[in-house]
Amino acid sequence: MNPVKKFLLPALCIGLFGSGCTKEPVYPIEPLITYVSFTKVQNNSGKDEKGVLKINFTDGDGDIGLNDYDIDPPYDTASMYYYNFFITYFEKQHGEYVAVDLPLSNNSRIPLVPPATEGLPLTGDIDVELYINNPFSTFDTIRFDVFIVDRALHHSNSISTPDILINK
Repeated sequence: MNPVKKFLLPALCIGLFGSGCTKEPVYPIEPLITYVSFTKVQNNSGKDEKGVLKINFTDGDGDIGLNDYDIDPPYDTASMYYYNFFITYFEKQHGEYVAVDLPLSNNSRIPLVPPATEGLPLTGDIDVELYINNPFSTFDTIRFDVFIVDRALHHSNSISTPDILINK
């Protein structure tokens, strides 16, 4: 037998046997999110205009995301579940955080994770771009509260960003 084949065959068998024994991670079926980072983006005038929020998620059954054509109940436009990434904008006003309704919602739809992963534990990062400089306000410190919802309508925990100081 060729010396390379003599070594490769047992190594391949051990590799296949060993990989079959690795366990999938176990996560709860409700999504769990953690804050990763927030990066401000300035406009041409040097003012903070947008930001990129990054969170990490885990989901035990991998049913994260919606397709563009997911518009039938409960994902229809009349339902809160049209969105699956929920963001509340807060301004620090006189030392206290106050939720502010902006003209446009920051809520969004996480795209569907490939169906081959549905039913399997899933982890990953989500980046979302947000407008952060409220032109109707003079307050310069904000934060966001965030949660996500999976296709089975399980709500994740809610997280808050640290204070974000805006260059107005």
